[in-house]
Amino acid sequence: MSCATCSIPSSAAAPRAARETPTPRLGAGAPTRRLAIAGEIPDTVPVTHDGAQADSGGAPVTDDVSPSRDGRATTATPWRRLGFFTRLLDLAEPAERYRLATAQIAHAERCGFDSAWVAQHHFHEDEGGLPGPLVFLAQVAAQTSRIRLGTAIITLPLELPIRVAEDAAVLDLISGGRLEVGVGPGGNLTAFEAFGLDSGERGTLLAEHLQVLRDAWAGRPLPGGDRLYPSTPHLVERVWQATFTVEGARRAGAAGDGLMLSRAQPRPAHAPDLSLAEMQNPMIDSYLAALPAGRAPRILASRTVFVADDRRDAMRFAEAGLERHHARLARAGRVSGRGSVGELIAAFNVHLGTPDDVIASLQADSALARATEFTAQVHSIDPPHPFILRSIELVAERVAPALGWQRDDAAGIRRVA
Repeated sequence: MSCATCSIPSSAAAPRAARETPTPRLGAGAPTRRLAIAGEIPDTVPVTHDGAQADSGGAPVTDDVSPSRDGRATTATPWRRLGFFTRLLDLAEPAERYRLATAQIAHAERCGFDSAWVAQHHFHEDEGGLPGPLVFLAQVAAQTSRIRLGTAIITLPLELPIRVAEDAAVLDLISGGRLEVGVGPGGNLTAFEAFGLDSGERGTLLAEHLQVLRDAWAGRPLPGGDRLYPSTPHLVERVWQATFTVEGARRAGAAGDGLMLSRAQPRPAHAPDLSLAEMQNPMIDSYLAALPAGRAPRILASRTVFVADDRRDAMRFAEAGLERHHARLARAGRVSGRGSVGELIAAFNVHLGTPDDVIASLQADSALARATEFTAQVHSIDPPHPFILRSIELVAERVAPALGWQRDDAAGIRRVA
């Protein structure tokens, strides 16, 4: 079934008549004054003991991000995969959040999306609604047949790695080999206390636990001599690492893993006006330079994208959602000042509006042009469910094809065992 023929219940369908009015250019590419926001990312930012924001290895961001203002020539290549990402933030009770997210992923599959990604969050429901991503993806696997299913991310330092390896192996088998495993250090530092761990050790724990995953999936003997059952050596080739820094990107490349780039990340104190591309292009350079010879790059770029038929709808939901997000950051002491909607759009790297608006905005993102995979999310706009479904349709029908993506209608169907 093509996306154009997908059915949304008429009682919930978003308006589709284009009633556009001229407005200034929208999206993250629009020129505007930036707000002073500490850690412009969806989750709590990892912090080193001296207060600097850190990546998975604890390295301060400000020591590690090199501005790239020289107009670097980048080669724009069509993405191999188009993805949908959700933190399950619909304004609803938990069971309804899970139902809506499942419906959104199923709709993305019908519309031709290649992958769907979910994030793990502990305790803080306004940052993310899912502590058990592999459990949830097992349910999604039963209701889909083709779309790849990924974690973005599992907070691996908080997990018993053998259990993650086992659960991932089972999920990959029952989904027909569709699992992608993204891992990272986690940003909610108070969660480490609840788990009886020291957040200052999260970089070390991440490296140790990731090695256990690799050993288990590769069939190598584990402490005590046992080996993982069921065997899933192919999962070693489907590991992704999330990071905010050049050094973290180098580590991911050296390991031959995929690199996950966030829709937003902390701007260094000495360069608060850096664009997302100016921060992420040096990361991509470092990743590519570190890849083993012959290893194909895997670079996933996530971006906030909300596409509507009516530009006024996009702005209306952006104003409400971004102000909610701004207020949450203010309560946490991570934002100073109060900005206009346009300033919030720029500060949070949002691409929104009609398909033409979003196409123009994304075309200005030179880091996105270098990615092998593009994943769209609606956070932190978080419009109502029917508008999310419509945005999914417009991304697949209008936006992604204009940027070079081609729907793979010949993709094999992978059914649940």
